[in-house]
Amino acid sequence: MLFYLISSLLTSSLIALARRDAFQSRCDDFASKIDLPNVRVNLVDYVASGTNLSLPDNDPSCGAPSQSVSADMCRVAMAVYTSDNSEITLEAWFPRDYTGRFLSTGNGGLGGCIQYYDLAYTTGMGFATVGANNGHNGTSGKPFYKHPDAVEDYAYRSIHTGVVIGKQLTKLFYDEGFDKSYYIGCSTGGRQGFKTAQKFPDDFDGVVAGAPAFNMLGLLSWSANFFSITGAPGSETYLSPAEWKLAHDEILRQCDDMDGAKDGIIEDPDLCHPTMEAIICDPDSSSSSRLTGTQAKTVREILSPLHGANGTLIYPRMQPGSETRASTIMYTGEPFIFSREWWQYVVYSDPSWDASQWSVQDAAAALKQNPFDVHTWPTDLSAFRDAGGKLLTYHGLQDHLISSEISKLYYARVAETMALPSARLDDFYRLFPISGMAHCGDGDGAYGIGNGASTHAGNDPEDNVLMAVVRWVEEGVAPETVRGARFEDGVGSRVEYTRRHCRYPRRNVYRGPGKFTDEDAWECV
Repeated sequence: MLFYLISSLLTSSLIALARRDAFQSRCDDFASKIDLPNVRVNLVDYVASGTNLSLPDNDPSCGAPSQSVSADMCRVAMAVYTSDNSEITLEAWFPRDYTGRFLSTGNGGLGGCIQYYDLAYTTGMGFATVGANNGHNGTSGKPFYKHPDAVEDYAYRSIHTGVVIGKQLTKLFYDEGFDKSYYIGCSTGGRQGFKTAQKFPDDFDGVVAGAPAFNMLGLLSWSANFFSITGAPGSETYLSPAEWKLAHDEILRQCDDMDGAKDGIIEDPDLCHPTMEAIICDPDSSSSSRLTGTQAKTVREILSPLHGANGTLIYPRMQPGSETRASTIMYTGEPFIFSREWWQYVVYSDPSWDASQWSVQDAAAALKQNPFDVHTWPTDLSAFRDAGGKLLTYHGLQDHLISSEISKLYYARVAETMALPSARLDDFYRLFPISGMAHCGDGDGAYGIGNGASTHAGNDPEDNVLMAVVRWVEEGVAPETVRGARFEDGVGSRVEYTRRHCRYPRRNVYRGPGKFTDEDAWECV
C-alpha cells in the first residue's frame, strides 16, 4: 500500500511537471511564431502564479510599478503601429488554465495606462486577456497636443487594434483558439465598451461597460463647470469638505428613507430633490452646522443639469448622495484637470489656455470639433443586437466623477432611436444602477459586483457581472438582478450584507419584514 501511494504521488508529480514544462515550452517558443504586420514583439515571458511582476517601463503616473499575478501565464508585450507616426503598447496574457474565452480590458481618464490589475483579474478567471495603453503613456492628455493620431488611438483605435491583434495571437497560442470574446471596462473603459458596440459590433459577444464616460464632451464640460459654480477656496460660493459633509447629511435626512429603509444610502436618487434652504444659517443662531444662503445656492446649482447658451442639455445633474467623495476631487476650488487638459491640448492646442475662464461657448467649440467621434453618443445599437451581442452596463448611484443620470439618459435615447420598449431592450442591453457604489467601486453600500479585483465577492454569475454576461452569452440566461456585497472593511474582508440591484427602469423598495441588510426584504418594482 505504501509503495502504491508513493508511486501514485510520483506519477501525479511527473504529470504536473510535464504539464508545466509543456506550457512553459509553448511560451518560450511563442516569440518565434509571431509574424504579424505592424507588430514588434518586445518580450515573451512565462510568469508563475504568485509572482509580483515588476513593471519598470510603466509610466510612474500610472501608479503601478508592479502587479501581483494569480495564475500561471504567458506574457507577451509588444508595440503595434496604428499609423506612420503612432503606436500602441499592447500586452496579451495567456493563462495556463484557459477557458476558451478571449477578453479585452479598457482604460481610465485621459490616460494611457495598461490596467494590469484587470489583466491579472481576468487571466485568473481563465480568460486570454489583452490590454493596451490607449496610444500614449501616462495619465496626462499632453500627448494629444498637435498629435491627432494619438487622439484617434484614444477615441477608438487602440481598443479595436488590440482586439484584432489579440484574437490573432490567441489563435496562434492555443490550438483550440477561442469560442467567445468579451470586454470589461469602467469609466473611460465604459465609454470604450459602448464605442466598440457602436462602431465594431462584431468585436465582442459580451460587453460589461461600467460608469461609461460617453457623451464625453458633455462630461468634460460638466466637470469644467464646477469651478465656475464653487469658485476658489475663500470665495463666498465655496464649500469646504466639512461643509459638503453638512450638505450630504442634510440630503440623506431628506431622502434616505424614501425607499422605505433608513440605511445611509439613497436607493433611487431620481426621487431625491433636496431643498437646501433647510440648513441655511439663521442669523440669530450661533450654530456652525449650517450653510450660508450663497453656499446653499452652490449646492443647488451643483445638483442641477448643465445647459448650453441655446438652452440645450449639455449634461444632466450630479446625483445627490455623492457629495463627500466629490468634494475632494470635483469641488476642490480648482479647474478639473482632465477638462483643463482637453481644452488645452485638443480643442484649442494652447497649453496656456486658462481653464478658470471656461464657459458654455467652450463647450460648444469642443462639441463642434468632436475628433473621431470621441463623444460616443450614437444611440442606434441595432448592428450590435443583430450580431448577437449582449451588453451589461452598470453605474454606481454614488458616482462622484460621472453622474449616473447619463446612463439612464442614454438608455432612454436608445429606446427612442430603436423604437423599443424596455422589455425588448432587455433582449440585448441591460442597465443596472448600483446603489451605494461610488465611481467603479467603493462606496457606502453593496458595491461588490465583481467588475474587478477590488469588488470581487465570488465567481457565481449572480455575484459577478463578468460571469453574468458570460452566462447570458453562452447559456442564454439573462441577469435579472446583480447581487452586490457590502464589505465590512474593504474587499477581502467579511461580507456584512448583500443586496440584489434591479435592472433599470425598476427600482429597489424595502418591504421588510427583515432588516435592511436582508436582501429578501427588498423588492424590484
